[in-house]
Formats: sequence, C-alpha cells, structure tokens
Amino acid sequence: MSERTIDIAPTSEPSAAVKQLERHLSATPRTLWGDAWRRFLRHKLALIGAVTLILFIAAVGLGPRIYKVSPEALDFNALLSPPSAAHPFGTDDLGRDLLARSMYGGRISLSVGFAAMVIAVGLGTLVGSVAGFFGGKTDQLLMRVVDLFLALPVLPLLLLTVYLFRVPVVKAFGPELGIFLIVVTMIGVLAWMTTARIVRATFLSLKEKEFVEAARCLGVNRSSIMFGHILPNAMSPIIVAATLEVGAAIITESTLSFLGVGFPPDTPTWGRMVTDGINYLQTAPWIALIPGALIFLTVLSINFMGDGLRDALDPRSRL
Repeated sequence: MSERTIDIAPTSEPSAAVKQLERHLSATPRTLWGDAWRRFLRHKLALIGAVTLILFIAAVGLGPRIYKVSPEALDFNALLSPPSAAHPFGTDDLGRDLLARSMYGGRISLSVGFAAMVIAVGLGTLVGSVAGFFGGKTDQLLMRVVDLFLALPVLPLLLLTVYLFRVPVVKAFGPELGIFLIVVTMIGVLAWMTTARIVRATFLSLKEKEFVEAARCLGVNRSSIMFGHILPNAMSPIIVAATLEVGAAIITESTLSFLGVGFPPDTPTWGRMVTDGINYLQTAPWIALIPGALIFLTVLSINFMGDGLRDALDPRSRL
C-alpha cells in the first residue's frame, strides 16, 4: 500500500479588510472630545475664527509690552495723522496713537465680553438645569420668569441702570471699575434666558436616558444626578451658547459706549473710539473705521467658533 503525501499550501497573506480591522483595533480608543476636536480642526471657518481671536487676545495682552506708546500721550505735531510707520493706526484729533488706544480698549471690551458671558451662562445653566430636572410647577414658574425677562427692553433698561447706579458705584469702586461692574452685571443678568432655555431642553431629554435611571436605582441623590451625570452630558450646547454670548456682550458694551453712557470719555474702549471718530468720517475716517473693524472681526471670529463648536460637538456627526 503506497503512502500518500499531502502538500500543504503556504498560508495566504491577510486580506486588506483584515489589515484594516487590525489597525482599527490597535489604534487609540476614540473619545467624544477627541472626535469633536478633530471635527473642529476640519472646520476651516471655525479654525480661522479661533486663530483670529487668539491673535487679538495676544495683541491686547502682550502688545503694550512691545509697542510701548502711552494711549494718553498727546502729539500735537501729528493731529489727525493717517496710518504711517510712526503711527500704524494713525492718530485722533488730539494726536493720541490709535494703535495704543486700540490695544488698551481691546482689553476692556474683551474683558466685558468674557465676564458677562460667565454671568449669563452660569445663571442660565442653573435656572435651566433646575427647571428641566424637576419639571412640574418648578419648571412652569422658572419659565414664566424667563418669559418675563425676555419681554424686558434690554437697551433702555441698561441705560436706566447706568444712570441710576453710576454715582454710588463709582464712588465705591472708582470710575473704571465701577462702570465695569455695572455694565458686566447688567449685560450678564439680561442675557441668560437663551442659555436657560437650551439647558432646560437638554435636561428634559437627558433625564429620561438609561444612565439616569441606573443612577436612581443605585440610590444616587438628586444633586449628584443633576450635576454629576446630566450636566456633563449637556456641556456641548452650553459651550456653544457661551461663545455666542461673548460676541453679544461685546456688541452691547460697544453700543453703550457709542451712546455715551458706558465707560468714562477718557477710557478708550472700542465703542468709545467709534463715538469719538464719527465727527471725522469725512476728514479722518480711520478714527472710527479701525475700532469698528476690530469689533466686527472679533464678533465674527467668535461666531465662526460657535458654528464650528456646534458642528463638532453634535453627536449625530460622529462617524
């Protein structure tokens, strides 16, 4: 009986699909924030807005250390001088350097925007989370308060508040800090309603999810469920609302300064600089156009960032 020999063919190489699966399994695990960051980097307008805003913040923060020209220094030999090498942004009617004044005023305008945003987002998040989590009569009461604040005329109320409290607050804290506190507080107090509605809707949706039911079954108390389980999952719309509140606060402060009821006349905010330049639009348009362009670019970049964050943090776009 003859012996048979069986030839075993060499194993073929793994297919492309197997290799792709191996690379996927060996790769770093994906996370929600990691995917959001990658989507944000692919959003060109949001990336441009973020870079522009960072450059503006760096310019107003570090610029005076490099460009050491006093914003209050008078140069009567360069009255209404156009932009030049000596004065890159030109000068105003008193010979003051507009670049130095723009950097100083940018600190105030951006500070007002971010501080008012913190107040508005913090208050709106608190009201919205309580209304959405507890529901019932609490929700109805808080939503009626929101409707009441939405019915208030913001600009006339801001003007009235500044007129009523300017003198006592300025006496207590000084002219700049006093007006800063009034403006920031009132802008924040009158701008939290949109955030409250967004957070309420998010809480109403998330509190019915399985992970919340599991936490309740384990005996987790309400405050821990609200702030430890639901609120972290509601951060995406809150972050988007925060970026939009910054731009809205900067525009509101500029409007108050333009109307002459904001910071003192000798404090060069961007809105005040536009006000000072409206009388020279024919002879020296750069006095008003340059700070106006700074306001426009800052708010536009923040809005671009808000659009990019909204798309990046949307869980439905996670592929």
